[in-house]
Amino acid sequence: MVEAKPMRTSMPAEWEPQEACWLAWPSHADLWGEEELARVQTEFVELCRAISFAPSGKAPEKLRVLVPNSERMAQAKARLQGLPVEFFEIPFGDIWLRDTGPLFLQSAKGPVVGCFRFNGWGGKYNLPHDPQVSRAIASVSKGARQEYDWILEGGSIEVDGEGTCLTSEQCLLNPNRNPSMSKSDIEGALSHALGVDTVLWVKDGLLNDHTDGHIDTIVRFTEPGHVVCMKASGSDDPNAAVLDAIAAELGQMTDARDRKLTVHRIPSPGRVLDGEGEVMPASYVNFYISNHSVIVPTYGTPYDTSAVAELGRLFAGRRILGLSAKALLEGGGAFHCITQQQPTADVLGRFNG
Repeated sequence: MVEAKPMRTSMPAEWEPQEACWLAWPSHADLWGEEELARVQTEFVELCRAISFAPSGKAPEKLRVLVPNSERMAQAKARLQGLPVEFFEIPFGDIWLRDTGPLFLQSAKGPVVGCFRFNGWGGKYNLPHDPQVSRAIASVSKGARQEYDWILEGGSIEVDGEGTCLTSEQCLLNPNRNPSMSKSDIEGALSHALGVDTVLWVKDGLLNDHTDGHIDTIVRFTEPGHVVCMKASGSDDPNAAVLDAIAAELGQMTDARDRKLTVHRIPSPGRVLDGEGEVMPASYVNFYISNHSVIVPTYGTPYDTSAVAELGRLFAGRRILGLSAKALLEGGGAFHCITQQQPTADVLGRFNG
């Protein structure tokens, strides 16, 4: 069922209990190259193992994985054998489901699968099928499908589940997204769709981030009232100035519950280069919070171990795990960018709007 008129909805925080995590099996050699695709698939498999990990006596988080065709279905089933996976043959442009997939939301009428418009990150990467992915997932998911007639990528917003949303001016005020909407218009739309009372804006994101400063690469909530961002590592960190600016901006912010944000800073990965010597937007805060773990992308730098350890102190009660995401980063993102959580029915049955 498609709701004709957008109802007010709200978005749970990522640390709420999850029924499943949506992902897409890396499949497109024309985008990645055969050798790089194999490395990406290996990192993907390790991420899936980590998401579905469960301590003894606990239920694993399910994996819901898109595959584009029967050939890739056989490959994905072989590589993910033994994990709690449901496969769906749904075509997609590439694996960045955080942005192309829907948001799983709450409403007064029950669960809602929120489908926003998608324009290839401001027209930079217009791949076949990506604009249809959110509706395709909605068609096989429980909950009413809600269409939103404006552009929103899941990586551009971060919520605390208590009325506060973080985002960046570089992305959501960029004229390549919603040029007819003012800052006030966007805040109103976020309030209606995500159930938030306060929208907090940082200015800019990382160098060479083709998403135009997605918030999930620069600052994340670790719990209500607490955020984590990065500090420069090494004398040649290309993001030193912007990381200091982000921390300073956050230090002046108050959330929807009138709490001054507590800002935690962890090391950045420093200067991480691609195969052609270009700076990549590497980030340790692009982690995924599963039911039992926090899975942190690492890049083979001297700062990996300390960053993972410092994040572990912010997520007491969850296993902290660093896994390689260097091959994924060659495509522009890491673990949070390729995942989309689906909260449990109990969580989606609570409306906080």
